[in-house]
Amino acid sequence: MATQQIPVVVLAGFLGSGKTTLLNHLLGAGAGTRIGAVVNDFGSIEIDAMTIAGQVDSMVSLGNGCLCCAVDTSELDTYLERLARPAARIDVIVIEASGLAEPEELIRMILASENDRIVYGGLIEVVDAAEFGVTRTRHPELDRHVRIADLVVLNKADRIADAARRQLLDTLADLAPGRPVVCTAYGRIDPELFFDRGAGEDREAGIRQLSFEDLLREGAAGEPDGDPGHPHDEHHGHDHAPGEPCAHLHAAYQSVEFTSGEPMNPRRLMEFLDSRPTGLYRIKGFVHFDVPGSRQKFSVHAVGDFLRFYPSPWGRDEERSTQLVLIGSGVDAEALRKELTACREAAPEETSEHSMWGVLRYVAGREE
Repeated sequence: MATQQIPVVVLAGFLGSGKTTLLNHLLGAGAGTRIGAVVNDFGSIEIDAMTIAGQVDSMVSLGNGCLCCAVDTSELDTYLERLARPAARIDVIVIEASGLAEPEELIRMILASENDRIVYGGLIEVVDAAEFGVTRTRHPELDRHVRIADLVVLNKADRIADAARRQLLDTLADLAPGRPVVCTAYGRIDPELFFDRGAGEDREAGIRQLSFEDLLREGAAGEPDGDPGHPHDEHHGHDHAPGEPCAHLHAAYQSVEFTSGEPMNPRRLMEFLDSRPTGLYRIKGFVHFDVPGSRQKFSVHAVGDFLRFYPSPWGRDEERSTQLVLIGSGVDAEALRKELTACREAAPEETSEHSMWGVLRYVAGREE
């Protein structure tokens, strides 16, 4: 049985882009999900919506089981090991990179880790729409960070005019062709873009940690309604100043489901996966290959250009079928289903054991 792996998501972006706001939104909106947050910065770190719990200098346990650590990159693997231990029961780990951090180095460390309980969950580059020009001039490396990102979050998109937003989206498309871009305000984005939601409350109520929502409610008790400086307002209620129009920018992304009772042709499926359509960010699910020696269930995890398959036995009464969920920005749902339908098996001669070589390249431990 394959080990259940915890996705490690890197949240990057230059100072002021809104990384902390987005992270706090994930902590507040990921009900039932135990999030391990690693804050990669130097010195004393204060996370805005965590001021209820006080200053975060080393480690504090809060937010849906969140464990927040202020670390140097050299300590990262140690913290990943700690967060990934079964006793922590963490569902996803989010690394908030320093505004001056090099995301490639963090990705390299995650991919180089020998911990079989973690898996790379993607690089999310947060871009400040209102300050894009200034940031790009001050930090020319922004272009490279956008190019290597798996998903670009254009934050504060409500602060610029429609024409300027369209022009900025064109610029990002030129910098990273095919890379999905999601516009947002106040870092409000659906957590399911990044990770699957957890099952709900801890089964053992006696060891349940105080959730982030609980902290916000307790911290808000006794405070006057509408206190603009209170973190409660950022997570619940209005996202805009009184008298201004609501600045909700709904994420322009789609979730596409595909199922097939027929086995999938491994060569055709790999052709599809190796040339993923523009805007497709995440793929999850499992695949049925009716190939000698490879008739087990193949769970698939893809984010950006990263791809892994995990073989495991089918359940005794489990139906042999393929079930996939594809998530992206600006994708053509019907075109995706049509391409995947064309990947179904047609001729027995196309399912020799050699046809699995492309798939097996992406099975952990089989890269050789």
